[in-house]
Amino acid sequence: MSVSFFKVIKRYSSTLVALVLVLSCVLIARGTPKKAAQSASPPAETGSLLIRSQSNASLPSLSARSAAVIECTSGEIVFAKNEDERLPMASTTKIMTALTVISTCRLSDTVTVPKEACGIEGSSVYLREGECFTVEELLYALMLASANDAATALAIHAKGSVEAFAEEMNRQAEALGLSDTHFTNPHGLNDKDHYTTAKELAIISAHAVKNETFRKICSTKKTVIKRDSKESARLLTNHNKMLSLYDGAFGIKTGFTKISGRCLVSGAEKNGLSFIAVTLNAPDDWNDHKAMLDLAFSLYEKRVLLKKGELSITLPLVGSLQSSVLCTNTEDICVIVPRGLSDIERIVEIKRFEFAPIDKGEQVGRIIFKYKGKIIAQAAILTAFCAEKR
Repeated sequence: MSVSFFKVIKRYSSTLVALVLVLSCVLIARGTPKKAAQSASPPAETGSLLIRSQSNASLPSLSARSAAVIECTSGEIVFAKNEDERLPMASTTKIMTALTVISTCRLSDTVTVPKEACGIEGSSVYLREGECFTVEELLYALMLASANDAATALAIHAKGSVEAFAEEMNRQAEALGLSDTHFTNPHGLNDKDHYTTAKELAIISAHAVKNETFRKICSTKKTVIKRDSKESARLLTNHNKMLSLYDGAFGIKTGFTKISGRCLVSGAEKNGLSFIAVTLNAPDDWNDHKAMLDLAFSLYEKRVLLKKGELSITLPLVGSLQSSVLCTNTEDICVIVPRGLSDIERIVEIKRFEFAPIDKGEQVGRIIFKYKGKIIAQAAILTAFCAEKR
């Protein structure tokens, strides 16, 4: 006998203010129920919701040739300027360098500095041939001091040569679905075939900060690394002033060459929101980033649509001494939306009844939140208790 479903729909309505963008950050109930309701509709894919403002009057005036802001959890671009233009990226290259090293090497591995890493032009920690450091120490030199010699030493240690390492960087970019990014080296020195876009650099960075090791390193203001047993430790100071200039900043990387101009990737988190800003060729990058992040935080909010256990539904039982079982949601359901957004539709899909026996934690339905027909959040409805067969 098939068991049909019914739907309970609740709509929240008010005036929708003109906004730059809507994006969804979905928190789906974690854990797999012991037995999913066989008649239940399968969980739908979460849709990302995009609404463009009718006016650009509120957007900041930027010095950057190209720029983008991305929301970290969803990966949605919330503000952009010439975001698809291919441009040199200078030392912001080292975001992918660090990611590639972290994914291929152990942090405790010993790196012996090769001759090829010594005397690299640009930013340097003045490595000497034969010196030994851990991978972790050189990652700090890479990300804080923007050391080109550290980048080269790590590349050769990881893949045997700069060329082979660049190929691995490109494979990782391809795995992220990027088509307008190409690397020829691990440090970002000028090369016509070494480029990215503000949008794709934002995507790389949003992926990078999900790695705890990367995030810890790029958010560090100062640290020391040893040279060898005969010499004192070396102080490394992070070049990224955003760590001090902006409340909630957690990185990420600066860059500059005469050809690329000033490049900057910054990230900040507060009030449950996390954004990354990217500028390429921006003479006034610090102020650009403060304006871009201020805009993002002013436009969006993290909203709890349903608290853990807030949903309470009594499901009738057949074949049990109990007449019914309580069903609920086991996680908060949260979304990131523009401030003042309304017209969010709430839909409960659940069986009309269930047969005993039933275990605690069995899925008997789902709760869905939609905006203009697109799912922005959903979670399983689970039984709160077990029920034995009569």
